[in-house]
Amino acid sequence: MARKIIAGNWKMNLLRQEALSLTAEIIGMLQDEIKGNVEIILFPSYVHLTSVSQLCKGVQHLFTGAQDCSIHSSGAYTGEVSSGMLSDYGCSHVLIGHSERRQYHHETDALLAEKIKAALNAQLKPVYCIGETLSERETEQHFERLRLQLETGIFHLDAQAFSQCVLAYEPVWAIGTGRTASPAQAQEVHAFIRHEVEKRYGQAVADDTSILYGGSCNEQNAAELFAQPDVDGGLIGGASLKSRSFINIVKALH
Repeated sequence: MARKIIAGNWKMNLLRQEALSLTAEIIGMLQDEIKGNVEIILFPSYVHLTSVSQLCKGVQHLFTGAQDCSIHSSGAYTGEVSSGMLSDYGCSHVLIGHSERRQYHHETDALLAEKIKAALNAQLKPVYCIGETLSERETEQHFERLRLQLETGIFHLDAQAFSQCVLAYEPVWAIGTGRTASPAQAQEVHAFIRHEVEKRYGQAVADDTSILYGGSCNEQNAAELFAQPDVDGGLIGGASLKSRSFINIVKALH
């Protein structure tokens, strides 16, 4: 059975004290209000990873992840951060292939496949993001686009390695726009993704694969989205920057 997961992607937001305060508020609310096995992953910016991971250490079901990693393990790569460094600083997860990385940094599926390998070599769990643009959806190319992102970006792994990964569907047209895929649209795509996983790895692996929805998910629409049978949680952007909103989203999955 797939793990239930809520991940908060803070993107390039928050100064140090703001990040510490938000983390402390989330931890307090989790301990007071959430009972059960929902996994929560916080993805702060690089500069806050040490502080946030230290606060999260020892808190049940709470993990820290990085927003990106290098394909290299070390060397003369100015500005890059290796998976080994991230693991050493307390990360357990890493986002790979977020649509903003694909768009602004021109990351290809082939490059992302190398990042996934690097992450796994450092015992990090990749959260691999896939999704289609508005034009791809309107021209009914979205399923083919998603299939290609899976085949090139992650299906090179064997079943054991793939089982360490999480998938996140983020329709690009719904990220930061206020637009959200309808629950029916989300379910249709998540079911398609799970079927593609089943074709590659078998039903048992597909059933155990967590597929998150990311795309303007908030406390108002979370419950309806999470009620869909193939939606195992959410990759939350803006709403993760407010502790009460974020916890309410966790409650919607609980």
